[in-house]
Amino acid sequence: MFSVPVLVALAAVAVVTSFISGIFGMAGGMLLIGFLLALLPVPVAMVFHGVIQIAANAWRAWLWRHHVNWRVVLNFGLGSGASLLAFSSLDFVPDKAMVLMVLGLTPFVALSVPQRIAPNIERGGQAFLAGAIGGAMQLVSGVTGPVLDIFYVRTGMTRQVNISTKAAAQVLGHLTKVTYFAGLIDNPAGRDAAQWLVMGYAAVFAILGTTLSRRFLDRMSDKQFYRWTRRVILVIGTVYIVQAVWMMVTR
Repeated sequence: MFSVPVLVALAAVAVVTSFISGIFGMAGGMLLIGFLLALLPVPVAMVFHGVIQIAANAWRAWLWRHHVNWRVVLNFGLGSGASLLAFSSLDFVPDKAMVLMVLGLTPFVALSVPQRIAPNIERGGQAFLAGAIGGAMQLVSGVTGPVLDIFYVRTGMTRQVNISTKAAAQVLGHLTKVTYFAGLIDNPAGRDAAQWLVMGYAAVFAILGTTLSRRFLDRMSDKQFYRWTRRVILVIGTVYIVQAVWMMVTR
């Protein structure tokens, strides 16, 4: 499964996707989970994705640590924990086509929310709500970026506060996903050591991609940041919808 060409591809994907996420705060995770789902069963892909994203997001939060809104992160973490408790009693593993369809539709739904009722992650209670919804999405689709974006895009945050706060919150979200799906992997004994080594290998390249993205984020304006974020996630969403439909009709 992890031949040399696959390991090279994994390193490249980890760098590119973490670089994209380092600039936009999202989208990279959507690309990464699509790559992993093509190679691995859903539970294993989710654990791989979670570990790689924890490394990338933790490093991103550290790079921009002076901008993090820790109140938002704490409340988000409480919401994510609530979702983990709820889903732990379900023992639910989604179908790959369903995962791709959820990924594809999410950005269109998120960006269609009217301005007058748009959520705001900085308002009372909404960080917890974002954590609960985001935690549920983590356990169903593996990523939350497009869903969480509706809580961030109208806050008035600078791009640095947006990126760093979301990254710190996402560390907690991905921890819940790894915890949940690690318990669903069939007969993990004997495979864990090799799998964790590969995850650590990919995490190093994810940190590299995150580091490279910092200079590009510094050069962007807040207006450019929010405009390009919308464009990127809609393009990726369209690709995932096409993939999901193709999988459904070719079964």
